[in-house]
Amino acid sequence: MADAIRIMGIDPGLRNSGWGIVDTLGNSLRFVASGTVKSDNKLDLASRLRQLFDGLEEVLHQFQPFEAAVENTFVNKDATATLKLGQARGIAMVVPARAGLRVAEYAPNAVKKAVIGVGHGDKKQIHMMVKVLMPKASFDSDHAADALAIAICHAHHRTSPAWRMAAE
Repeated sequence: MADAIRIMGIDPGLRNSGWGIVDTLGNSLRFVASGTVKSDNKLDLASRLRQLFDGLEEVLHQFQPFEAAVENTFVNKDATATLKLGQARGIAMVVPARAGLRVAEYAPNAVKKAVIGVGHGDKKQIHMMVKVLMPKASFDSDHAADALAIAICHAHHRTSPAWRMAAE
């Protein structure tokens, strides 16, 4: 796709961080790649965060996206798990920011609405719509499919006035 914008979507998680790469030109989307960066739960937290950092940085260097999008963290009843997820999300935001990319953030409901048309839905619906929107898409985990959905959401919202104003 000549002059397409390459977007990296990231679904942050301490155990598994999904990533998805799409090219967008106007209203068309093209699947590029997706995958999951995993951390070893037998290691200490700092080492696990380093694994996520290194893995996402490798993806970024391999695919050279122009923009990135990350899903917002939701708060759950387990404060420790929420804090660890927040730390993984920080890694997911810092890797593209260090490379000079603008990083958009989207609430889970905004991602669902952009992909399936409503703000509530299950993972099966999201995965099905990712395949409908990009028939050649493949993903090795739910996290990778979610990351593609985040990239699709950003492709739909990147021309919004709020995103353009943030760029200026």
